[in-house]
Amino acid sequence: MDWPLESAERMSRTKPLPKTRDRNRRRPASVERRRPAPFLNGKKLAGLSVALAAATIALYSAAIGHGFVALDDREYVTANTHIRGLGWENIKWAFTALDAANWHPLTWLSHALDYQLFALNAWGHHLDSVLIHALNAVLLFLLLRWMTRRTGPSLLVAALFAVHPINVESVAWVSERKNVLSTLFLLLTLGAYAWYAQKPGGRRYLLVVALFAASLMAKPMGVTLPFVLLLLDYWPLERMSFSGAAERTGLRRLLLEKVPLLLLSAASSYMTLRAQRPAVQGLEEFSLGNRIVNAIVAYGLYLWKTVWPAQLAIYPHELGTLPAWQWMLSAVALIGVTVLVVRFRDKRYLPVGWFWFLGTLVPVLGLVQVGEYAMADRYAYISLIGIFIMIAWGLADLAVAKYVRPGWCVVAAVCVLAALSAVTVHQIGYWASDYDLYAHALAVEETPFAHNAVAMALLNPAAELTPQDLENFPSEPMRLDDARRHFERALQLRQSQAPEGSLWDKARTLNNLGNLDRMQNRLDAASQDDQAALAIYRQLAQRHPDMYLPYLAVTLNNLGAVLRLQGHLDEARKDYEESLQLNRQLAKRDPAKYLPNVALVLNEDGRVDASQNRMDDARAHYEEALQIERQLAGQSPDVYLPQLAITLTNFGVLDAVQRRMDDAQHHYNEALQIDRQLARQNADVYLPDLVMALSNMGRVERLQGRIEDSRAHYEEAYTLLQKLMQQSNAYANEMAQVEAGLEELQHLSPSPAIRSAATPARR
Repeated sequence: MDWPLESAERMSRTKPLPKTRDRNRRRPASVERRRPAPFLNGKKLAGLSVALAAATIALYSAAIGHGFVALDDREYVTANTHIRGLGWENIKWAFTALDAANWHPLTWLSHALDYQLFALNAWGHHLDSVLIHALNAVLLFLLLRWMTRRTGPSLLVAALFAVHPINVESVAWVSERKNVLSTLFLLLTLGAYAWYAQKPGGRRYLLVVALFAASLMAKPMGVTLPFVLLLLDYWPLERMSFSGAAERTGLRRLLLEKVPLLLLSAASSYMTLRAQRPAVQGLEEFSLGNRIVNAIVAYGLYLWKTVWPAQLAIYPHELGTLPAWQWMLSAVALIGVTVLVVRFRDKRYLPVGWFWFLGTLVPVLGLVQVGEYAMADRYAYISLIGIFIMIAWGLADLAVAKYVRPGWCVVAAVCVLAALSAVTVHQIGYWASDYDLYAHALAVEETPFAHNAVAMALLNPAAELTPQDLENFPSEPMRLDDARRHFERALQLRQSQAPEGSLWDKARTLNNLGNLDRMQNRLDAASQDDQAALAIYRQLAQRHPDMYLPYLAVTLNNLGAVLRLQGHLDEARKDYEESLQLNRQLAKRDPAKYLPNVALVLNEDGRVDASQNRMDDARAHYEEALQIERQLAGQSPDVYLPQLAITLTNFGVLDAVQRRMDDAQHHYNEALQIDRQLARQNADVYLPDLVMALSNMGRVERLQGRIEDSRAHYEEAYTLLQKLMQQSNAYANEMAQVEAGLEELQHLSPSPAIRSAATPARR
């Protein structure tokens, strides 16, 4: 390492002291010792690095115990068959897929590696994200210390980065692996560039290019890196000057150095826009004025949440006009800080840190609005490094100027870091489940988005509520009633805030409410809600088919289910067939994503066929659905085995109606084996399915004359139902059916011994 030794005064470009001050006055020894030493002992440097990493891992240890959340984790991990290991097909897919509205092959490969190591055990996926974040903190410390020779400020920047609560979203959310991974390669790129700046050469430059490409292939957040490198040329590398012909020639050379990197940024931007095209919101949804105002407010909020990290949540883009005071106050703050930075530009770290912050946020300010978020904590992961540099170096220079003893500086830093760590631990807790996450977002700000998300979590308690959450909602009727309240409030807010500009969100909420209506057997209300959602999605799909055709297909399937339950079979068939056509069309483009929907609609259409006595059509639909689901279950059993069991059961019912008892027994038996496996893994969810499978087997065996086998299955179903009846009376009908089956077996088996052992007392 051959960096020239820099004093604290030269590195920060401190101005000479005024002439009226006695410059010959001797400074205290403590101040003299604070000047950077020529080197830091290697063991001490390693010790600081290990301590920083250990503290970061300990801080985030709670996140390692969390599960997956529904928010994107299904698309990235739990339901993504393409990340099931590092096989050649998965590697090829990673480099060609535009799934999740991104082209980030290295992110997909990191998830595939996690699956190879941990399967779907969430703790392993969380552990890797925490380890990468800790490594990023250490790299940031070593990089800044190497470039500036300032140990204290470098360590403070890295520690703030490691413990600040605004970074929790990037670390505790498995789907944001792309953020921590991209930053890892970005920091390595900065290190390679500093190495190149020492002694420019082709090989060193190629390393910079390769690492930058890797960062972009993890997440395109780093597209502004060429401009960040220009800032580093200004400080601390000090390769840039603006005076004299030679210096201007050098500046042109520095700009030319960045051209290949700019080309990489342009290529990454093109791939990103191509991948995100279906999710890009048009000006009719988000006007240009709305985007500019939102960007100004977002800058101000990121600054505020840096110094006061409270109410960190998920921030949906509300389409109404933001209050004037918000964007005016943010604009004043931005202009004011910019003026101060320019005024004190001799402290070079100030403009570098400030323009690092402003520039790296540009891609995520919503000027090109993708999705529904106005801003996000994860967007600040890289950007706030600039603010941390301003804070750390500014405080260090202030301490020197005011002759503050080092011990007091350390105590103050530890107190601030401890306070931030306490908030971070609290923030990590919100990522324990979807319900906790969105209930917190709702507590921060009441929005239609948050109400809808909380309601959806209540509808899926097994996956999205923690045991502590379930204590607050001990019964299913209580959860469903609370979900209805949230859906209805979301519709009320959306209608009053922006009835014309939020059709997509209104349709989503109507669709979800229709599903709840169906669950509560409010079929007329379900039909109305689904019809209203369908009308909106048809309108949206005409303008943006790539984005809204999948929603249209799902809504048609939902409406078909309601119409089938109402007995309107012809109308149900029409909706199912249109949904099936759309899903087949979508599956041609992306089979892994839409083939499960094809199988689901085939299953539902088969039930309508059977109800209308179109047995050949029903059998053809079930057979095609089974073929798809067997393939999917082989690739991802945890995700697709439940649906395979449902299709096998429906097929068994059809076989029994057609008196094909051997086929019925075969299908029922396969469904029974799957339900046994699922019930062992999660009894709370799959025990009712196991009871139904046992009852079905008992019925078909009774019809085949296999009395003892039938009795054994009925009795096992009865025993399990007794356990379920202790929790809820919702299984009274199932109990009555099992008891009726056992009573019928009494007449077929006159043995008193068998009768006394097998006949239960009717409840």
